[in-house]
Amino acid sequence: MVDGQLIDDAVALVRRRWTVSPQMGIILGTGLGELVEDIQVEEIFDFGEIPGFTPATATGHRGRLVCGRLGDRPVVALDGRLHRYEGHDASQITRGVRLLRQLGAGGLIVSNASGGVNPELLPGDLLVMESHINLMFLQARCPGQGVASDMAGTDRPGRWRTSPYHRPWIETAMATAAAGGFRATTGTYVAMTGPNYETRAEYRMVRCIGGDVVGMSTVPEVTVASQLGMKVLGLSAVTNVSDPEQQEGASAEAVVEMARSVQPAMRAIVTAIVAGESHSDSSQ
Repeated sequence: MVDGQLIDDAVALVRRRWTVSPQMGIILGTGLGELVEDIQVEEIFDFGEIPGFTPATATGHRGRLVCGRLGDRPVVALDGRLHRYEGHDASQITRGVRLLRQLGAGGLIVSNASGGVNPELLPGDLLVMESHINLMFLQARCPGQGVASDMAGTDRPGRWRTSPYHRPWIETAMATAAAGGFRATTGTYVAMTGPNYETRAEYRMVRCIGGDVVGMSTVPEVTVASQLGMKVLGLSAVTNVSDPEQQEGASAEAVVEMARSVQPAMRAIVTAIVAGESHSDSSQ
């Protein structure tokens, strides 16, 4: 169980410097690292010093594990993520989720930047994920397990949920966005491997199969979180909207800059979700 040992070693490293059990795990995607500013930081680990992790190389991903508090609630955040197009397999990509769960996080808020294919969207909109379509076709190898459970990185394949996104959190996210005057909608995220941006034909395909936005991450992490019994909220910053007939393409720098414009909405939602969980915990 090589991967299991790596997780145990990673937990031991964190516990030597931070002994708190976090309530929530957060994954910060492209251009969204400034959300860390809301966390009262108590400890930071670079990915390179955590067993089984490697430094993040994607634009806008700092590659750090940030431990601290949001309000009065303990949280732990992955400030950046690993992607398939960086050469990582699903086991490596999702190792951070397993670490968050082993540290004690019962919920996961995952964020990303995406390109819109729904013509009703605008750059700078927030999409609250209510479903996804997996076109990444990743498999990870965990010793002693079959293909069905490899993708999940767990020995409980029966716990996979066909609706992994937590409906009460979706409703809270939409209500928070409305109260703050932010443009937000619910929809479906389509995950492709990348690193290239999609062709005109691929944008048409994504729309035809029911996608509202397309990106290059998130689905493997949500899959594992769901298998591990975590509640999940997915937030996607819409950085550009495709017109397949007039498509000009997008640059990584432009994507990061537009993703940053969505941070106020995401910060409000993350704060509301964590505060809401705090209230529900105290009332039990």
